[in-house]
Amino acid sequence: MSEPKRFKKRYAVIKNNRDFSFLFKKGESVVNYAFVCYFKPRRAGKNRLGLVTGKKIGNAVKRNRSRRIIREAFRLFEPILKEKTDRRFDFVFVARAKTPSLKSGQILRLMKKSVLPKLTDSEAAEPRRKETQKPRGKQSVPGEKMGVKPHKQ
Repeated sequence: MSEPKRFKKRYAVIKNNRDFSFLFKKGESVVNYAFVCYFKPRRAGKNRLGLVTGKKIGNAVKRNRSRRIIREAFRLFEPILKEKTDRRFDFVFVARAKTPSLKSGQILRLMKKSVLPKLTDSEAAEPRRKETQKPRGKQSVPGEKMGVKPHKQ
């Protein structure tokens, strides 16, 4: 018998608490009834995925189902993301109470509808720095000493 075809993982998994904390504090977020998504661009490599399911979601069966359907939706979402943008991101999805009752297709639609526009907007909104920018600061007036105001006449 032949071995069943396996999917190759195209994303890495976030496991460190400090990575989760960093995304919660510094990342942008998207909120809907199925999940909360925190994301932040990263420099290189693969997209990274972190999943959080609290006890408010239900028993272990419901929490595991929530993780499973978010993971599957993300697996289908990632090729769409790569098509739309060349950048890579760290993602943390926090499951909500309705998540276990949904299907992965519904989660995927929500990702396309709410998360994807934010990712492509953040790329356009991010300003490109010029190397020849002048330093910002107080501009001095010719003939005026620093810290000394001219006398009124």
